[in-house]
Amino acid sequence: MTRKILVMTHTGRPEAKDAARQSCEQISAAGLVPVLSRPDLEALRADGFSLAPVEILEEDVALREIEIVMVLGGDGSILRAAELVRGVDTPLLGVNLGHVGFLAESERSGLSETVEAIVDGRYTVERRMALDVTVWVHRRKVLHTWALNEASVEKGDREKMIEVVTEVDRRPLSTFGCDGVVMATPTGSTAYAFSAGGPVVWPEVEALLMVPLSAHALFSRPLVISPRSMMAVEVLTRTDARGVLWCDGRRTVELPPGSRIEVRRSEKSVNLARMHATPFSERLVKKFELPIAGWRGPMPGEQVETMTTALPLVQPTTKVVSQDEHQPKLTVGREIPHHGDTHHGDPRPTDGMRPPRDADGTSGRGTAS
Repeated sequence: MTRKILVMTHTGRPEAKDAARQSCEQISAAGLVPVLSRPDLEALRADGFSLAPVEILEEDVALREIEIVMVLGGDGSILRAAELVRGVDTPLLGVNLGHVGFLAESERSGLSETVEAIVDGRYTVERRMALDVTVWVHRRKVLHTWALNEASVEKGDREKMIEVVTEVDRRPLSTFGCDGVVMATPTGSTAYAFSAGGPVVWPEVEALLMVPLSAHALFSRPLVISPRSMMAVEVLTRTDARGVLWCDGRRTVELPPGSRIEVRRSEKSVNLARMHATPFSERLVKKFELPIAGWRGPMPGEQVETMTTALPLVQPTTKVVSQDEHQPKLTVGREIPHHGDTHHGDPRPTDGMRPPRDADGTSGRGTAS
């Protein structure tokens, strides 16, 4: 059976449409079948440029017949493609034509090499955790959806905070006023959660994130939670401030006071195709243009043993201070004499002992007559 490659593009950008035409031509020339959606096909034909023979999704080709989806655009385009293939296991391979493009595998300059890798089958599939999101209003389920990056509860009115109570593992955690709460996956840790001050989590780490947005509270730190846990946010009824839920910035629902949003790990993952086994740390440096000047790298393996020898012990030195022979020696348990104290011109005993007292309480030295 002929391999079919779906090409999705951001039709609002001329460079994205040029990249789509180039990709379709290269795919067709390699003996594979390029596939487009009906809206994308009409947008590409509207410019009047020639286009390689293609098939139309859901008219000529079913979605389950697609081997891989090649997405030309930014992270928003990849999220749109993830929504399209949610019901199947088709992997997505992104070519970044946007700004950061954290989900993309390659850049516009490597478009031809990307198509060649697809034709040759030189890619692996990486499974990314997704979120299962349920919204309840007055004990009635009003929405059941999902998210790849995050589910964010945000204030619905610009001039009002929302009052919320957060929950982890079905136990309340904290109540505060805020601009919102972001509940994210490791994939989403470099998206909205990152902008809110949350931690960057490596994609292979299985965890959930909860990041408050501008919370008026002493305890409003980002939380890293077990993937087996359930997170929840309730919009309190003590004010009339309403909220709004956004899932990946694409699916939304209003949250009146009394709403409850439950978020847990989805049983279904999102598949991303990778051509290069690039460490995530290297992707961070490249996408955020992090400074790494001065890095010298790890030591060669054969030098490890010689570089980790035992260090010599440093013995502390003691200094003996000579005592003046004219100074009285002090013994343990005796008071230190105070030489400046006198009584009627006579110094007190300097041996540290006080004179014994008589039975009447006097010191035995006599009294003035």
